[in-house]
Amino acid sequence: MSNKPARTRIAPSPTGHMHLGTARVALYDYLLAKKTGGQFILRIEDTDLKRTVPGAEQEIMDGLRWLGLTYDEGPDIGGQYGPYRQTERREIYQAHAKTLVEKGRAYPCFCSPERLDQVRQAQMKNKENPRYDGACRSLDPDDAARRIANGEAYTIRFKMPQEGATVARDHLRGDIVTENKQLNDQVILKTDGLPTYHLAAIVDDHEMKITHVMRGSEWLGTFPLHVNIVRAFGWDEPVWIHLSVFLKPSGKGKMSKREAAEAMKDGYSIFIKDMQELGFTPEGVLNWSALMGWGVAEDDVMTLDQMIERFSIDSLTPSPAAVNFQKLDHFNATHIRLLTTEDLAARLKPYFTREGLNVRDDVLLKMIPLIRERLTTLDDCISFGAFFFKDEVTPNPEDLIAKGLDAKQSAEIARRAYQILGAGPGLSHEGSEAPMRAYVEESGYSASQVFGILRVAVTGQKVSPPLFESMEIIGREICLRRIQNAIGILEKT
Repeated sequence: MSNKPARTRIAPSPTGHMHLGTARVALYDYLLAKKTGGQFILRIEDTDLKRTVPGAEQEIMDGLRWLGLTYDEGPDIGGQYGPYRQTERREIYQAHAKTLVEKGRAYPCFCSPERLDQVRQAQMKNKENPRYDGACRSLDPDDAARRIANGEAYTIRFKMPQEGATVARDHLRGDIVTENKQLNDQVILKTDGLPTYHLAAIVDDHEMKITHVMRGSEWLGTFPLHVNIVRAFGWDEPVWIHLSVFLKPSGKGKMSKREAAEAMKDGYSIFIKDMQELGFTPEGVLNWSALMGWGVAEDDVMTLDQMIERFSIDSLTPSPAAVNFQKLDHFNATHIRLLTTEDLAARLKPYFTREGLNVRDDVLLKMIPLIRERLTTLDDCISFGAFFFKDEVTPNPEDLIAKGLDAKQSAEIARRAYQILGAGPGLSHEGSEAPMRAYVEESGYSASQVFGILRVAVTGQKVSPPLFESMEIIGREICLRRIQNAIGILEKT
């Protein structure tokens, strides 16, 4: 890989939620730019006005910032090569389309949608591949100009070569050879004067001095067209990199909306905004997505800075990658453990407050070491730690009755625990655990019975972080009040 600073771009369409595929392309673009001392650019390809979704552009920008992929130029921050929204660059594309027409590499097409549909239907009936039949390809230029002057609706199509072959080089796959007779004259400028992707992306990449174009492998089908457009202008080609495709978790077939919906039922998503709300960390998401298409060890744990240090486009692989949500859990949990106590506390606090809990920062910082190892996602903090911030807990009466005992015996244990814990001046975990273990020895009850009752009484749940350390954080007064409440519940059971 050249040491020359790379200019890379992520160019999503604001037609829906930002998804994993966009995030991975953005990550690789970012890594290459930072590795080489170059620039990473955000460009919004919003020419498909019918499919544009309000708020989608902002979601893209928010998603990139949440992931830590800060762009150097973009629609909200500007830059030397703006505008960075394609709808604001209409005149640029029209001028370039005109240039191609003047060079004889494009032509006006006056075919109506109805005629094109009839041609398509006839081709399909004859078991031919649907394609433009070239009806306007050889129109007299003066005749075409007259029809345009008369206000007749038209598009502009790129004139593909019809003989020989197009050889297009992909960095991961090598030379891709396509017979030109298989290629189609695609529309590059629509009747409304806006470009299609085929023209806009090529023009923008040249105008913005993009050196490397990374994109999904779904664009391989139109790769020969894009290469021919670049060559028609006489421009230098960027390094083309078509990344590996994502497969559904089973490894059979591409991820679809149906698989995405099924994943959401299990607490997973391929959409970045959902991942954030589900409690995944940007570090975990980046580490997980980076390895789906990057030929390094599949369990390598890396921070963003470490990825920059190690990244090379020569290490990318075209092999399809199955989306493995269990690996996402692994990386997310690992990165949670790498966070400082203060950082993790700041990230967990919104999840507690979202539940209506009044979070004391001193308590939050104390409880982090108790729950950190138990967290897979950030929102797991609710099940493991909400009881720290509740005024009262409401145990299930059945959970307060220890296995092998009845309500009366369980109430007896709770009363004795209240006496033991209430006798001391404080409630340090060392000072409370020792007398409670002594009680276990003398009572004949098992530790699981005694501590199980105490755990449910104090936390309101059967599973919790270490009991006595938790009690120390909760405090003597609240713990005793909760045990007293549990005694009352058992006496009524």
